[in-house]
Amino acid sequence: MWGRSAFRGGVTPATHKAQTQTQRIRQFPFAPLLEVPLLQHAGRPALPVVREGAAVERGAVLGRADGERSVPVHAPAAGRVQRIALMPSVTGAMVPGIYLEPFPGATQEVASGTACDLATATAEDIINAVQAAGIVGLGGAAFPTHAKLRMPPERRVRLLIINGAECEPWLTTDYRVMLEQPADVVLGVRYLLKATGAEAVVLAVEEDGREAGEAVLAAAPEGMSLKASFLPTRYPQGAEKLLIRALLGVEVPAGGLPIDVGALCINVATAAEIGRLLPFGRGIQERVVTITGPGVLDPGNYRMPIGTPLRFALEQVGTAADVTRVFLGGPMMGQPLASLDVPITKGISGFVAFTSAEYRDAGRVQPCIHCGRCVQACPMTLNPCQLGLLARHGEVETMRRDFHLDACFECGCCAYVCPSHIPLVQEFRAAKAELRRLAAHAVTEEKS
Repeated sequence: MWGRSAFRGGVTPATHKAQTQTQRIRQFPFAPLLEVPLLQHAGRPALPVVREGAAVERGAVLGRADGERSVPVHAPAAGRVQRIALMPSVTGAMVPGIYLEPFPGATQEVASGTACDLATATAEDIINAVQAAGIVGLGGAAFPTHAKLRMPPERRVRLLIINGAECEPWLTTDYRVMLEQPADVVLGVRYLLKATGAEAVVLAVEEDGREAGEAVLAAAPEGMSLKASFLPTRYPQGAEKLLIRALLGVEVPAGGLPIDVGALCINVATAAEIGRLLPFGRGIQERVVTITGPGVLDPGNYRMPIGTPLRFALEQVGTAADVTRVFLGGPMMGQPLASLDVPITKGISGFVAFTSAEYRDAGRVQPCIHCGRCVQACPMTLNPCQLGLLARHGEVETMRRDFHLDACFECGCCAYVCPSHIPLVQEFRAAKAELRRLAAHAVTEEKS
């Protein structure tokens, strides 16, 4: 048994998982028009390889990877390419994408490609197959998984962490994947072990997900070194750096990566997709999504085609008349959407709809009273109070240089405990965006 977490700070919000935790994964219907972004990952957009009017099979490549930090995009349905154009994204920016009309009478069988045989594949073969499948981190970050696996030769993976600590309230995607697809998870772990040469592997699960974690352990073949660590149910237990601290007893250095301390962290749903797709040479064209919240009439866990419009999804499950906010992801780290005209992408594990009765109106923001609750709650030992003050005065360079803004992973604990309802996380996100803008401007000035 690996170590148990004792991270400082954090919060214990009501989990609200009972609404969907017992709901089996159901197949979601195809929307009349699927909106498939060519940018669903951290990196360069995929480049389209189809033309408008073309007929495509389900699982066929729509866009090829543009470089090492890019992944291909696959057709979520057999259908006709209506048009290739810009489309809205969850960030608010317009991104290139493909509008696909599913064929009503198609069998929707998934096209297979070149299988990656675990017995004979090399580490490089597996990494290339992961990229070809278009697999990214399904926990939300959407970082290309193959880029995470391809590390400098001088680095060694001491511990491969399979992250099943689904600490975000309301969401039960990872729980149901572990419970219903344990064989896929185990096979994915075997691919990952061969690709990384990891010395050990541990499945990290919170105590309230123990049943799902034990289902994965039971599916492991005899002699496999897969172990489990059942960690206290406390938010944000599933954060990568906190898991590493709990399991290895070391800190990832500021500005560093997990591999700097010999760790590699992969989301459990990502591992399941590796195990599900690589044996058949298929690409990711759907994912499991939790649709839940007080405003949802038929909450559950659904296997949804990538590109399903969010508005269509909510119409299918039904919503209360007074839905006032929809969060992409959970209410802690998720983002409230300004528009429902965005599609489901690879990195979306769920969305939560709130009615006016449950949503705390952001208009009640009051001045900071310097109570220190945000400092006590921050699991990264930052000073959110001071960071917020600097953000409101536009002192973004000071936030980064003197108060370690880059160490903030936007867990939302500070805003959760703030009695003045200050939107601290939104302020930090805006400050980071401004720093990125300044950095890009500096590069442009240097080139000119």
